[in-house]
Amino acid sequence: MASVLDLAPVVPVVVLDDAADAVPLARALVAGGLPAIEVTLRTPAAPAAIRAIADEVPDAVVGAGTVISPAGVAESVAAGAKFLVSPGWTDSLLDAMKASGLPFLPGVSTTSEVVALLERGVTEMKFFPAEAAGGTAYLKSLSAPLPQARFCPTGGVSLASAPSYLALPNVGCVGGTWMLPADALRDKDWGRVEALAREAAALR
Repeated sequence: MASVLDLAPVVPVVVLDDAADAVPLARALVAGGLPAIEVTLRTPAAPAAIRAIADEVPDAVVGAGTVISPAGVAESVAAGAKFLVSPGWTDSLLDAMKASGLPFLPGVSTTSEVVALLERGVTEMKFFPAEAAGGTAYLKSLSAPLPQARFCPTGGVSLASAPSYLALPNVGCVGGTWMLPADALRDKDWGRVEALAREAAALR
């Protein structure tokens, strides 16, 4: 598959308490132009949600987020995830993600972490928590000395701030939750989610 960073300008970061919501939510996001969907392993429903999207929404590219252990990698692969995203990385987690054969975005927030990943042959990363870790100014400062590194900034990114991230040469996409407002998910207002997804997809 194409790089996760190049599938869409925005990757929705999804937290689901009920796996029954996974398919209609994914269909709304895909209809709005956001095919790459990161379902975080923060709830017990996550593996079933990933499996349902993988099985029933063929135009979606569903990934697993908040992958923080080799066991989480195995669980994500078994559920049918097409890519993996972690908030940070260790040697054992990185080895497991590499061994999975899936595209993955290990999380970084410091220059040393970026250099360490480059040393391991990894050039695509998640920058997290983006706003708290320095935002666009920090990423811009990395582009000259480390041009080979590309990022998906996630964490505090909004509809208003996303364009400034996407304008950077070392940013492929951003991750966000603004197209998934809590009240829309509660009310199962998939039309609203689709409209917000379309707005996000138009950012580039």
